[in-house]
Amino acid sequence: MPLHLTPAQVDTYDREGFVFPIDVLSPEEVRSFRSELEEWERQRGAPIDFPEKSKSYLLFDWADRLVHHPRILDAVQDVLGPDILVYRSTLFEKEARTPAYVRWHQDSTYFHLSPHLHITAWVALSDASVAAGCMQALPGSHRWGAFEHDDKPDPMNMIKRGQGISGRFDEAQGSFMPVQAGQMSLHHTDLVHASAGNDTDDRRLGYAISYIPAHVKPTGPVVPSALRVRGRSHGHFVEEARLHSALTPDAYARHGEALARFRALQDSGFQGQPGGSGQLAQSAKSTDAAQGVKNLNGTRGASA
Repeated sequence: MPLHLTPAQVDTYDREGFVFPIDVLSPEEVRSFRSELEEWERQRGAPIDFPEKSKSYLLFDWADRLVHHPRILDAVQDVLGPDILVYRSTLFEKEARTPAYVRWHQDSTYFHLSPHLHITAWVALSDASVAAGCMQALPGSHRWGAFEHDDKPDPMNMIKRGQGISGRFDEAQGSFMPVQAGQMSLHHTDLVHASAGNDTDDRRLGYAISYIPAHVKPTGPVVPSALRVRGRSHGHFVEEARLHSALTPDAYARHGEALARFRALQDSGFQGQPGGSGQLAQSAKSTDAAQGVKNLNGTRGASA
């Protein structure tokens, strides 16, 4: 029996590549997580940005509590099984009345994992309506295979590298995936998805947590890190330690190392060709990136 999802929701995920809405947080929890984030933003005098918005669970208490939240993990376990790692997370914030967007893309293209079983839990800390620029997805596209991607950085593109699929789905709308604060969606790593700008008076806040079953393996020349959040590790990743004290020099050091590994893995992988052709090819930069972290790859995470 599923722990949190209904059998129908599990079937929908398998068929469509995504499922929503899933209730996971109470109103009190939403207020607590959002207020902690926004208090930190007020202290720094600016909205969260890179690098803190990536792998935030290694820096912030609110993010650490979210990636370990039992209702989120129960839903993820219903799809992935009992041994679960966090591979990546990104805090996506679209400020009110801004055209921030994400191109059509598949997460798997830049994550370098096999098999493709990674799932993203997109947890809403504010309402993500159609007007606010909720996610859009092409139903069933997780079964269509891999599409060529290219990198087109843009100040309004919420993915820093600007990766996406050029041309093929430019006129598509797909299915909207609105969720209210405290709800989440789940989507498959091969699902083609995107999002448009925020036309509302509130910022759109979503914490995208990338979970993987522990038996998945990295495929690139750089061994990335991951955090075990349920069950046991299978030893395929460098083990991240759970946050002990938020925003300390030690936390920033561990966070920086984890991000360096992930960036090196991406840089050692496929690069979009100039002119936006979308052709994927190994670049000379790949060797440099792999060499830059060669000394980090001596120890993989041990099985727990």
